[in-house]
Amino acid sequence: MAKVCDITGKRPRVGNNVSHANNKTKRRFYPNLHKKSFYVPEEDAWITLKVCSKALRTINKNGISSVLKKAQNEGYIIIK
Repeated sequence: MAKVCDITGKRPRVGNNVSHANNKTKRRFYPNLHKKSFYVPEEDAWITLKVCSKALRTINKNGISSVLKKAQNEGYIIIK
């Protein structure tokens, strides 16, 4: 399962763990993903998306339909 947000396209980032002795080892910073079901009234259907917390806030603010259109235009999601 890819750790990528369906709406914003956020992916894991790479960084370092830094110890008290300033030793650095590689690590990954994962997006805060949630698997959520949304009702789309235009299609009269439920869809399941993997979305990060920022995308949930955007959906609450703008509505699922406009967010899906924008994500499709940016190429993050393919709607048939």
